[in-house]
Amino acid sequence: MKYLNKAIRHKSKYVELGDGTTGLLPAEWIQRLAKFFQAGEIDAEMLKFPKISFSEVSQLFEREMLDEVVQTEIAHFKKAFGPNGKIAPVKSPAGLRTELRPYQQDGLNWLHHLNKFNFGGCLADDMGLGKTVQVIAFILSLKAQQGHATHLVVAPTSVLFNWQEEIQRFAPELQVQLHHGPGRLKTAADMGRYDVILTSYGTLPSDISLLKAFRFDYIFLDESQAIKNPGSERYKAARLLQARNRIVMTGTPVENNSVDLYGQLSFACPGLLGSKQYFKEIYAVPIDKFSFTQRAMDLQRTVKPFILRRTKKQVALELPEKTELTIYCEMNAEQRKIYDACEQELRDYIAASTVEEIHKNSMHVLTGLTRLRLICNSPELLKEGLPGGNSVKLEVLTEQIVHKSREHKILVFSQFTGMLDLIRTELEKLDIPFELLTGQTVNRGEKVNNFQTNDAIRVFLISLKAGGVGLNLTEADYVYLVDPWWNPAAENQAIDRSHRIGQRKNVMAVRLICSGTVEEKIRRLQARKQQLAQDLIQTDVSTLQHLSKAELLEIL
Repeated sequence: MKYLNKAIRHKSKYVELGDGTTGLLPAEWIQRLAKFFQAGEIDAEMLKFPKISFSEVSQLFEREMLDEVVQTEIAHFKKAFGPNGKIAPVKSPAGLRTELRPYQQDGLNWLHHLNKFNFGGCLADDMGLGKTVQVIAFILSLKAQQGHATHLVVAPTSVLFNWQEEIQRFAPELQVQLHHGPGRLKTAADMGRYDVILTSYGTLPSDISLLKAFRFDYIFLDESQAIKNPGSERYKAARLLQARNRIVMTGTPVENNSVDLYGQLSFACPGLLGSKQYFKEIYAVPIDKFSFTQRAMDLQRTVKPFILRRTKKQVALELPEKTELTIYCEMNAEQRKIYDACEQELRDYIAASTVEEIHKNSMHVLTGLTRLRLICNSPELLKEGLPGGNSVKLEVLTEQIVHKSREHKILVFSQFTGMLDLIRTELEKLDIPFELLTGQTVNRGEKVNNFQTNDAIRVFLISLKAGGVGLNLTEADYVYLVDPWWNPAAENQAIDRSHRIGQRKNVMAVRLICSGTVEEKIRRLQARKQQLAQDLIQTDVSTLQHLSKAELLEIL
């Protein structure tokens, strides 16, 4: 088997036989066998397919090639997970101290349906619909059904305190251990005393030798887009963990391209999408490079049983309206002069370079684009001795805050902490109380609580990376996005810190865009990404490397 696989992998028509002689493979055999090896795994002299790949197996093999037991099992799975498959209702656990909304109860039923077959999945509800409480209810249900077991929850650092608070609030009977910071457990044996172990994506790779030594019942990855890159250390560490079953949770399963989906589902549903090379050839290249609609539909059909996706528009009918507005800001003469000079320099470089040179020096291009974005915010951020006072966005935002903060609480997001510092200085001059959250902030919970409960705090300045996930800031009803970037999902996450369950007021989301700049062009790219996500995840690798030379010139 291994010799045959080696020949197929190297696209050779010759294969070494057991007696030392060489055999000749017909071309049609090579094509067909390649699909088998890419979709399955070799174990000694056998080719194995996980049960979750039942749909793929039924397509690869003719019915008469499968024995009766396998045929019966595939038919059983197709009935349970097909369009007419029925999910049995379960009772909300007695220890849960909240009443699940109908769609949350459906989510609990779905998790139990997967558990019945020992399949993993992706809970992909919109941000703010209560994915955490659905999982807490599921953990309580499992405890009631099967007794004590230890589950692992991995989440961004900024979300860990949310998990602690919500478990204490909704399921105080669960014993929780925070595995984060200097006081964390030193041996895997101690983990068995707890119902839930909470850890962060930052801790996961550094403590993987300890964590992989324990077999958890379930592993839940919150904000699982953190492992979307199969080449990352986080992904590799996550794949080493042992568990009976796995669930990933994210409001944005597809951020950049279809490989995002592969990274997360290859963890939650091993084998469902085949090997990384198989996925790339069959799905990623046709979908991401050539926009092949049929392949997108094939992929969507394959993953649909294992992804539960509900939008706020569908289920949160009680949620107030969200309005999105773009304010176009006109630079003054000095700011425009600085921007045009920087843009021309980057344009000349790209025009004079080959596609290979651009991709080889992609960091140079990225640095140039970042400089343009910084100038849109304020030329002062370049740290090149340019004078302050030439930031149209700072003027517009300050004016907005002055007029809105008396009656409204406001969130301000920027990718650049330097821009937040400039805004902070302006607010201090105007004596407007505020909170600030960046990647360096330690007491996140205190700052969130102060904004939510202290009426004097009218503004919350937040870096997009540190505060784009996991924060519940429903006291705010105005959200300002200072600087757009490639990914619309990141912006939607920021907006949904406010527009989530618990919000009573209409939410106004405002984007600040400098007219006639790279920021306007970025908005067009965002529309393309949004369409990709909708194609792959229906509700029923770096962006730069995927841009052509013409597309790069188009955004300048």
